[in-house]
Amino acid sequence: MKTRSKLGLGVIVALIGASLFAMRSQSVEQEHHQHQITAAHLKLAALSTASRRDIDYRVLDARLQQLMNKPAMVGLAVGVVENGRITFLKGYGETLKGSGDPVTPETVFRWASCSKGVAATMVAKLAEQGKLNLNAPVADYAPDLKLPNGNERLATVGDLLSHRLGLYRDAFANKLEEGQDPSFLRTQLATLNAVCAPGTCWDYQNVAYDASSEIVSRITGTSYDQAVKRMLFNPIGMTSGSLSMQELEANRSWARPHSAGRRPWPMVDTYYKVPAAAGVNSNIKDMALWMEAQMGEMPDVVDARVLNAVHGRYVVTPGERGRLRKFLERLGTAWYGYGWRSYDYAGHQIIGHRGGIKGYRSLILFDPQKKSGVVALWNSDTWQPGGLEFEVMDMIYHLPFRDWLELNKTPAESLAPADNETSDSGDGGDTAR
Repeated sequence: MKTRSKLGLGVIVALIGASLFAMRSQSVEQEHHQHQITAAHLKLAALSTASRRDIDYRVLDARLQQLMNKPAMVGLAVGVVENGRITFLKGYGETLKGSGDPVTPETVFRWASCSKGVAATMVAKLAEQGKLNLNAPVADYAPDLKLPNGNERLATVGDLLSHRLGLYRDAFANKLEEGQDPSFLRTQLATLNAVCAPGTCWDYQNVAYDASSEIVSRITGTSYDQAVKRMLFNPIGMTSGSLSMQELEANRSWARPHSAGRRPWPMVDTYYKVPAAAGVNSNIKDMALWMEAQMGEMPDVVDARVLNAVHGRYVVTPGERGRLRKFLERLGTAWYGYGWRSYDYAGHQIIGHRGGIKGYRSLILFDPQKKSGVVALWNSDTWQPGGLEFEVMDMIYHLPFRDWLELNKTPAESLAPADNETSDSGDGGDTAR
Protein backbone atom coordinates (compact mmCIF):
# COMPACT_ATOMS: atom_id res chain seq x y z
CA MET A 1 0.00 0.00 0.00
CA LYS A 2 2.83 2.31 0.98
CA THR A 3 4.66 1.38 -2.22
CA ARG A 4 1.61 2.29 -4.33
CA SER A 5 1.32 5.60 -2.45
CA LYS A 6 4.96 6.36 -3.07
CA LEU A 7 4.56 5.49 -6.74
CA GLY A 8 1.47 7.69 -6.99
CA LEU A 9 3.26 10.56 -5.28
CA GLY A 10 6.19 10.10 -7.62
CA VAL A 11 3.93 10.27 -10.65
CA ILE A 12 2.32 13.45 -9.33
CA VAL A 13 5.71 15.03 -8.67
CA ALA A 14 6.88 14.02 -12.14
CA LEU A 15 3.76 15.48 -13.73
CA ILE A 16 4.16 18.73 -11.78
CA GLY A 17 7.80 18.87 -12.80
CA ALA A 18 6.96 18.27 -16.44
CA SER A 19 4.25 20.90 -16.27
CA LEU A 20 6.60 23.44 -14.69
CA PHE A 21 9.25 22.60 -17.29
CA ALA A 22 6.72 23.09 -20.11
CA MET A 23 5.57 26.38 -18.60
CA ARG A 24 9.18 27.50 -18.22
CA SER A 25 9.95 26.47 -21.81
CA GLN A 26 6.89 28.32 -23.04
CA SER A 27 7.90 31.38 -21.00
CA VAL A 28 11.45 31.26 -22.42
CA GLU A 29 10.03 30.86 -25.92
CA GLN A 30 7.69 33.83 -25.43
CA GLU A 31 10.56 35.87 -23.98
CA HIS A 32 12.73 34.99 -26.97
CA HIS A 33 9.90 35.95 -29.33
CA GLN A 34 9.48 39.27 -27.49
CA HIS A 35 13.20 39.97 -27.84
CA GLN A 36 12.93 39.30 -31.58
CA ILE A 37 10.01 41.74 -31.82
CA THR A 38 11.87 44.35 -29.79
CA ALA A 39 14.94 44.03 -32.01
CA ALA A 40 12.79 44.41 -35.15
CA HIS A 41 11.09 47.51 -33.75
CA LEU A 42 14.42 49.01 -32.69
CA LYS A 43 15.47 48.72 -36.32
CA LEU A 44 12.31 50.59 -37.35
CA ALA A 45 13.09 53.28 -34.76
CA ALA A 46 16.56 53.92 -36.21
CA LEU A 47 17.06 56.74 -38.69
CA SER A 48 17.56 55.32 -42.18
CA THR A 49 19.09 57.60 -44.81
CA ALA A 50 19.24 54.63 -47.19
CA SER A 51 15.42 54.65 -47.43
CA ARG A 52 15.31 58.20 -48.75
CA ARG A 53 13.87 58.20 -52.27
CA ASP A 54 11.48 61.02 -53.07
CA ILE A 55 11.96 63.92 -50.65
CA ASP A 56 14.60 66.62 -50.98
CA TYR A 57 15.57 66.96 -47.33
CA ARG A 58 17.76 70.00 -47.86
CA VAL A 59 14.76 71.84 -49.29
CA LEU A 60 12.50 70.53 -46.52
CA ASP A 61 14.92 71.62 -43.78
CA ALA A 62 15.33 75.07 -45.34
CA ARG A 63 11.53 75.46 -45.54
CA LEU A 64 11.15 74.51 -41.88
CA GLN A 65 13.88 76.92 -40.78
CA GLN A 66 12.10 79.65 -42.71
CA LEU A 67 8.81 78.67 -41.05
CA MET A 68 10.37 79.20 -37.63
CA ASN A 69 10.82 82.89 -38.46
CA LYS A 70 7.05 83.34 -38.57
CA PRO A 71 5.67 85.38 -35.66
CA ALA A 72 3.48 82.64 -34.18
CA MET A 73 6.14 79.90 -34.04
CA VAL A 74 7.96 78.88 -30.84
CA GLY A 75 8.98 75.22 -31.14
CA LEU A 76 8.47 72.49 -33.72
CA ALA A 77 9.43 68.83 -34.17
CA VAL A 78 9.08 67.01 -37.49
CA GLY A 79 9.46 63.38 -38.51
CA VAL A 80 9.30 61.82 -41.98
CA VAL A 81 8.91 58.17 -42.95
CA GLU A 82 9.75 56.92 -46.44
CA ASN A 83 9.32 53.33 -47.57
CA GLY A 84 8.42 52.23 -44.06
CA ARG A 85 11.54 53.64 -42.39
CA ILE A 86 12.17 56.86 -40.46
CA THR A 87 14.24 59.09 -42.70
CA PHE A 88 14.10 62.49 -40.96
CA LEU A 89 13.80 63.63 -37.33
CA LYS A 90 14.54 67.19 -36.28
CA GLY A 91 13.57 69.81 -33.74
CA TYR A 92 13.39 73.56 -34.27
CA GLY A 93 13.00 76.52 -31.94
CA GLU A 94 12.49 76.44 -28.17
CA THR A 95 10.49 74.53 -25.60
CA LEU A 96 9.72 77.85 -23.89
CA LYS A 97 9.96 81.22 -25.58
CA GLY A 98 13.15 83.02 -24.58
CA SER A 99 14.53 80.11 -22.55
CA GLY A 100 17.19 79.01 -25.01
CA ASP A 101 16.12 75.40 -24.32
CA PRO A 102 16.08 73.79 -27.77
CA VAL A 103 13.44 71.47 -29.18
CA THR A 104 15.06 68.16 -30.14
CA PRO A 105 13.66 64.84 -31.44
CA GLU A 106 13.42 63.83 -27.75
CA THR A 107 11.22 66.78 -26.73
CA VAL A 108 7.76 65.66 -25.64
CA PHE A 109 4.60 67.45 -26.86
CA ARG A 110 0.86 66.83 -26.59
CA TRP A 111 -0.91 65.05 -29.47
CA ALA A 112 -4.36 66.55 -28.78
CA SER A 113 -6.92 64.91 -31.11
CA CYS A 114 -4.36 62.72 -32.86
CA SER A 115 -4.97 60.68 -29.68
CA LYS A 116 -8.28 59.48 -31.15
CA GLY A 117 -6.50 57.11 -33.50
CA VAL A 118 -4.89 55.44 -30.48
CA ALA A 119 -8.26 54.86 -28.80
CA ALA A 120 -9.82 53.51 -31.99
CA THR A 121 -6.88 51.16 -32.55
CA MET A 122 -7.19 49.90 -28.98
CA VAL A 123 -10.92 49.19 -29.33
CA ALA A 124 -10.47 47.56 -32.75
CA LYS A 125 -7.66 45.40 -31.37
CA LEU A 126 -9.93 44.21 -28.55
CA ALA A 127 -12.65 43.50 -31.12
CA GLU A 128 -10.22 41.42 -33.17
CA GLN A 129 -9.47 39.42 -30.01
CA GLY A 130 -13.17 38.64 -29.73
CA LYS A 131 -13.68 40.74 -26.61
CA LEU A 132 -16.24 43.10 -28.12
CA ASN A 133 -18.34 43.62 -31.25
CA LEU A 134 -17.90 46.88 -33.15
CA ASN A 135 -21.44 46.52 -34.50
CA ALA A 136 -23.04 45.93 -31.10
CA PRO A 137 -24.86 48.68 -29.16
CA VAL A 138 -22.40 50.97 -27.40
CA ALA A 139 -24.53 50.60 -24.25
CA ASP A 140 -23.28 47.00 -23.97
CA TYR A 141 -19.76 48.22 -23.21
CA ALA A 142 -19.98 51.85 -21.98
CA PRO A 143 -22.82 52.15 -19.46
CA ASP A 144 -21.89 55.74 -18.61
CA LEU A 145 -22.82 56.89 -22.12
CA LYS A 146 -26.48 57.92 -22.30
CA LEU A 147 -27.88 59.41 -25.50
CA PRO A 148 -31.13 61.24 -26.32
CA ASN A 149 -34.18 58.98 -26.71
CA GLY A 150 -32.26 55.98 -25.41
CA ASN A 151 -30.17 55.99 -28.58
CA GLU A 152 -27.28 54.31 -26.77
CA ARG A 153 -29.16 51.09 -27.57
CA LEU A 154 -29.18 51.97 -31.27
CA ALA A 155 -25.74 53.55 -31.68
CA THR A 156 -22.94 51.03 -32.19
CA VAL A 157 -19.37 51.04 -30.93
CA GLY A 158 -18.42 51.89 -34.52
CA ASP A 159 -20.77 54.89 -34.45
CA LEU A 160 -18.98 56.11 -31.32
CA LEU A 161 -15.54 55.82 -32.96
CA SER A 162 -16.71 57.57 -36.14
CA HIS A 163 -18.61 60.46 -34.46
CA ARG A 164 -22.05 59.30 -35.60
CA LEU A 165 -23.96 59.36 -32.30
CA GLY A 166 -26.61 61.88 -33.36
CA LEU A 167 -25.30 64.64 -31.05
CA TYR A 168 -24.56 68.25 -31.95
CA ARG A 169 -20.91 69.14 -32.50
CA ASP A 170 -18.67 68.62 -29.45
CA ALA A 171 -21.56 68.31 -27.02
CA PHE A 172 -20.81 69.48 -23.46
CA ALA A 173 -17.26 70.61 -24.27
CA ASN A 174 -18.08 73.84 -22.43
CA LYS A 175 -19.07 71.92 -19.29
CA LEU A 176 -15.91 69.81 -19.47
CA GLU A 177 -13.87 73.02 -19.61
CA GLU A 178 -15.76 74.31 -16.57
CA GLY A 179 -14.32 71.36 -14.68
CA GLN A 180 -17.26 68.94 -14.65
CA ASP A 181 -16.55 65.22 -14.56
CA PRO A 182 -16.61 63.67 -18.07
CA SER A 183 -18.20 60.42 -16.89
CA PHE A 184 -21.06 62.38 -15.31
CA LEU A 185 -21.38 64.51 -18.45
CA ARG A 186 -21.76 61.38 -20.57
CA THR A 187 -24.75 60.36 -18.47
CA GLN A 188 -26.27 63.81 -19.05
CA LEU A 189 -26.03 63.67 -22.83
CA ALA A 190 -29.45 62.00 -22.68
CA THR A 191 -30.97 65.37 -21.73
CA LEU A 192 -30.06 66.87 -25.14
CA ASN A 193 -32.08 66.82 -28.32
CA ALA A 194 -30.85 64.41 -30.99
CA VAL A 195 -29.84 66.07 -34.26
CA CYS A 196 -30.30 62.81 -36.19
CA ALA A 197 -30.64 59.07 -35.69
CA PRO A 198 -27.34 57.35 -34.76
CA GLY A 199 -25.31 56.37 -37.79
CA THR A 200 -27.01 58.88 -40.12
CA CYS A 201 -25.01 62.08 -39.58
CA TRP A 202 -21.53 63.13 -38.46
CA ASP A 203 -20.61 65.62 -35.73
CA TYR A 204 -17.21 65.68 -34.03
CA GLN A 205 -17.14 64.78 -30.31
CA ASN A 206 -14.72 64.79 -27.36
CA VAL A 207 -16.71 64.09 -24.18
CA ALA A 208 -18.77 61.37 -25.88
CA TYR A 209 -15.77 59.96 -27.75
CA ASP A 210 -14.00 59.29 -24.46
CA ALA A 211 -16.54 56.56 -23.77
CA SER A 212 -13.99 54.51 -25.72
CA SER A 213 -11.57 54.80 -22.77
CA GLU A 214 -14.32 53.40 -20.52
CA ILE A 215 -14.78 50.50 -22.96
CA VAL A 216 -11.06 49.69 -22.92
CA SER A 217 -10.81 49.93 -19.14
CA ARG A 218 -13.85 47.73 -18.49
CA ILE A 219 -12.76 45.02 -20.93
CA THR A 220 -9.09 44.90 -19.88
CA GLY A 221 -9.78 45.29 -16.17
CA THR A 222 -7.13 47.98 -15.89
CA SER A 223 -6.83 51.72 -16.44
CA TYR A 224 -6.93 53.08 -19.98
CA ASP A 225 -3.41 54.43 -19.49
CA GLN A 226 -2.04 51.03 -18.48
CA ALA A 227 -3.89 49.18 -21.23
CA VAL A 228 -2.59 51.50 -23.97
CA LYS A 229 0.98 51.21 -22.73
CA ARG A 230 0.81 47.42 -22.37
CA MET A 231 -0.93 46.66 -25.66
CA LEU A 232 0.36 49.42 -27.95
CA PHE A 233 3.05 51.81 -26.74
CA ASN A 234 5.42 49.32 -25.10
CA PRO A 235 5.31 46.70 -27.89
CA ILE A 236 5.76 49.41 -30.53
CA GLY A 237 8.72 50.84 -28.61
CA MET A 238 7.19 54.22 -27.78
CA THR A 239 9.25 54.87 -24.65
CA SER A 240 8.06 58.48 -24.27
CA GLY A 241 4.36 57.72 -24.80
CA SER A 242 2.14 58.72 -21.87
CA LEU A 243 -1.36 59.98 -21.03
CA SER A 244 -1.16 62.47 -18.18
CA MET A 245 0.02 65.98 -17.43
CA GLN A 246 2.27 64.66 -14.65
CA GLU A 247 4.05 62.33 -17.07
CA LEU A 248 4.45 65.13 -19.61
CA GLU A 249 6.05 67.43 -17.07
CA ALA A 250 8.32 64.67 -15.75
CA ASN A 251 10.27 64.57 -19.03
CA ARG A 252 13.72 66.10 -19.20
CA SER A 253 12.64 68.02 -22.31
CA TRP A 254 8.98 68.97 -22.78
CA ALA A 255 7.38 71.77 -24.77
CA ARG A 256 5.36 74.45 -22.94
CA PRO A 257 2.14 75.75 -24.54
CA HIS A 258 2.01 79.23 -26.11
CA SER A 259 -0.52 81.57 -27.69
CA ALA A 260 -0.27 82.64 -31.33
CA GLY A 261 1.49 85.71 -29.99
CA ARG A 262 4.12 83.45 -28.35
CA ARG A 263 2.87 84.19 -24.84
CA PRO A 264 3.16 81.14 -22.57
CA TRP A 265 -0.16 79.57 -21.53
CA PRO A 266 -0.57 77.89 -18.12
CA MET A 267 -0.80 74.11 -18.22
CA VAL A 268 -4.29 72.71 -17.61
CA ASP A 269 -5.38 69.08 -17.33
CA THR A 270 -8.89 69.45 -18.80
CA TYR A 271 -8.40 67.23 -21.84
CA TYR A 272 -6.28 64.68 -19.99
CA LYS A 273 -9.61 63.84 -18.31
CA VAL A 274 -10.81 62.54 -21.69
CA PRO A 275 -7.65 60.60 -22.59
CA ALA A 276 -9.14 58.72 -25.53
CA ALA A 277 -10.07 62.03 -27.14
CA ALA A 278 -6.94 64.07 -26.47
CA GLY A 279 -4.65 62.62 -23.80
CA VAL A 280 -1.51 61.30 -25.53
CA ASN A 281 1.99 62.78 -25.12
CA SER A 282 5.17 61.72 -26.88
CA ASN A 283 8.29 62.91 -28.66
CA ILE A 284 8.40 63.08 -32.46
CA LYS A 285 10.39 59.85 -32.82
CA ASP A 286 7.67 57.89 -31.07
CA MET A 287 4.98 59.56 -33.15
CA ALA A 288 6.89 58.47 -36.25
CA LEU A 289 7.02 54.92 -34.84
CA TRP A 290 3.25 55.09 -34.30
CA MET A 291 2.86 56.09 -37.95
CA GLU A 292 5.00 53.11 -39.02
CA ALA A 293 2.70 50.82 -37.05
CA GLN A 294 -0.32 52.40 -38.78
CA MET A 295 1.37 51.74 -42.12
CA GLY A 296 1.37 48.01 -41.34
CA GLU A 297 5.04 47.75 -40.42
CA MET A 298 4.33 46.14 -37.01
CA PRO A 299 1.72 43.44 -37.68
CA ASP A 300 2.65 41.71 -34.42
CA VAL A 301 1.12 44.73 -32.60
CA VAL A 302 -1.39 46.18 -35.10
CA ASP A 303 -2.34 43.73 -37.83
CA ALA A 304 -4.04 44.26 -41.17
CA ARG A 305 -7.54 43.51 -39.87
CA VAL A 306 -7.28 46.19 -37.20
CA LEU A 307 -5.88 48.67 -39.71
CA ASN A 308 -8.63 47.92 -42.22
CA ALA A 309 -11.20 48.53 -39.50
CA VAL A 310 -9.85 51.85 -38.23
CA HIS A 311 -8.87 53.24 -41.65
CA GLY A 312 -12.21 52.39 -43.25
CA ARG A 313 -14.15 55.13 -45.03
CA TYR A 314 -17.42 55.16 -43.09
CA VAL A 315 -18.78 58.67 -43.56
CA VAL A 316 -18.10 61.53 -45.98
CA THR A 317 -17.15 64.78 -44.18
CA PRO A 318 -17.56 67.68 -46.63
CA GLY A 319 -16.88 70.18 -43.86
CA GLU A 320 -13.30 68.95 -43.72
CA ARG A 321 -12.78 70.07 -47.30
CA GLY A 322 -14.09 73.47 -46.28
CA ARG A 323 -11.62 73.64 -43.39
CA LEU A 324 -8.78 72.67 -45.75
CA ARG A 325 -10.05 74.80 -48.61
CA LYS A 326 -6.64 76.25 -49.51
CA PHE A 327 -5.57 72.73 -50.59
CA LEU A 328 -8.58 71.99 -52.79
CA GLU A 329 -6.48 72.14 -55.94
CA ARG A 330 -5.44 68.59 -55.06
CA LEU A 331 -7.68 67.55 -52.17
CA GLY A 332 -10.74 65.53 -53.14
CA THR A 333 -13.34 63.75 -51.00
CA ALA A 334 -12.72 63.56 -47.25
CA TRP A 335 -13.96 60.69 -45.05
CA TYR A 336 -13.87 59.72 -41.39
CA GLY A 337 -13.13 56.19 -40.22
CA TYR A 338 -12.56 55.08 -36.62
CA GLY A 339 -10.43 57.84 -35.12
CA TRP A 340 -8.82 58.56 -38.51
CA ARG A 341 -9.52 60.82 -41.47
CA SER A 342 -8.82 59.81 -45.05
CA TYR A 343 -8.65 61.81 -48.26
CA ASP A 344 -8.31 61.55 -51.99
CA TYR A 345 -5.24 63.64 -52.77
CA ALA A 346 -4.09 64.07 -56.36
CA GLY A 347 -5.37 60.58 -57.20
CA HIS A 348 -3.88 58.93 -54.10
CA GLN A 349 -5.57 57.67 -50.93
CA ILE A 350 -4.01 59.11 -47.79
CA ILE A 351 -4.79 58.77 -44.08
CA GLY A 352 -4.20 61.11 -41.17
CA HIS A 353 -5.51 63.39 -38.46
CA ARG A 354 -4.83 66.77 -36.93
CA GLY A 355 -4.89 67.80 -33.29
CA GLY A 356 -5.30 71.17 -31.62
CA ILE A 357 -5.53 72.07 -27.96
CA LYS A 358 -4.68 75.30 -26.18
CA GLY A 359 -1.01 75.96 -26.90
CA TYR A 360 -0.35 72.76 -28.89
CA ARG A 361 -0.93 71.49 -32.43
CA SER A 362 -0.16 68.17 -34.14
CA LEU A 363 -0.54 66.37 -37.45
CA ILE A 364 0.00 62.95 -38.97
CA LEU A 365 -0.52 62.13 -42.66
CA PHE A 366 0.64 59.14 -44.71
CA ASP A 367 0.14 56.99 -47.78
CA PRO A 368 -0.29 53.39 -46.55
CA GLN A 369 0.59 51.96 -49.97
CA LYS A 370 3.86 53.85 -50.36
CA LYS A 371 4.48 53.62 -46.59
CA SER A 372 5.55 57.24 -46.58
CA GLY A 373 4.30 60.21 -44.62
CA VAL A 374 4.96 62.98 -42.09
CA VAL A 375 4.31 63.79 -38.43
CA ALA A 376 4.70 67.15 -36.72
CA LEU A 377 4.24 68.58 -33.22
CA TRP A 378 4.44 72.25 -32.20
CA ASN A 379 3.71 74.38 -29.15
CA SER A 380 1.78 77.46 -30.25
CA ASP A 381 -1.74 78.33 -31.35
CA THR A 382 -1.21 78.48 -35.10
CA TRP A 383 -2.20 76.18 -37.94
CA GLN A 384 0.38 77.56 -40.39
CA PRO A 385 2.62 74.46 -40.12
CA GLY A 386 -0.37 72.43 -41.34
CA GLY A 387 0.73 73.12 -44.90
CA LEU A 388 3.81 70.99 -44.21
CA GLU A 389 1.89 67.73 -44.62
CA PHE A 390 0.88 68.56 -48.17
CA GLU A 391 4.31 69.90 -49.14
CA VAL A 392 5.77 66.55 -48.03
CA MET A 393 3.11 64.55 -49.88
CA ASP A 394 3.77 66.63 -53.01
CA MET A 395 7.45 65.68 -52.81
CA ILE A 396 6.54 62.02 -52.34
CA TYR A 397 4.30 62.13 -55.42
CA HIS A 398 6.68 64.34 -57.45
CA LEU A 399 3.99 66.99 -57.93
CA PRO A 400 4.72 70.61 -58.87
CA PHE A 401 5.70 72.74 -55.89
CA ARG A 402 3.04 74.76 -54.09
CA ASP A 403 3.74 77.11 -51.17
CA TRP A 404 1.29 75.30 -48.86
CA LEU A 405 3.19 76.64 -45.83
CA GLU A 406 2.49 80.17 -47.13
CA LEU A 407 5.99 81.27 -46.25
CA ASN A 408 5.80 84.12 -48.73
CA LYS A 409 2.93 85.79 -46.90
CA THR A 410 3.56 88.91 -44.86
CA PRO A 411 3.77 88.52 -41.05
CA ALA A 412 0.32 90.07 -40.67
CA GLU A 413 -1.16 87.66 -43.23
CA SER A 414 0.46 84.69 -41.49
CA LEU A 415 -0.68 85.66 -38.01
CA ALA A 416 -4.32 86.38 -38.89
CA PRO A 417 -5.23 82.76 -39.80
CA ALA A 418 -3.48 81.56 -36.65
CA ASP A 419 -5.69 83.75 -34.48
CA ASN A 420 -8.79 82.53 -36.29
CA GLU A 421 -7.94 78.85 -35.91
CA THR A 422 -6.88 78.57 -32.29
CA SER A 423 -9.84 76.36 -31.38
CA ASP A 424 -13.12 75.00 -32.62
CA SER A 425 -14.90 77.71 -30.69
CA GLY A 426 -12.76 80.41 -32.23
CA ASP A 427 -12.24 82.11 -28.86
CA GLY A 428 -8.91 80.73 -27.80
CA GLY A 429 -10.53 78.07 -25.63
CA ASP A 430 -9.12 74.67 -24.76
CA THR A 431 -11.29 72.66 -27.15
CA ALA A 432 -9.53 69.58 -28.61
CA ARG A 433 -10.06 69.05 -32.32
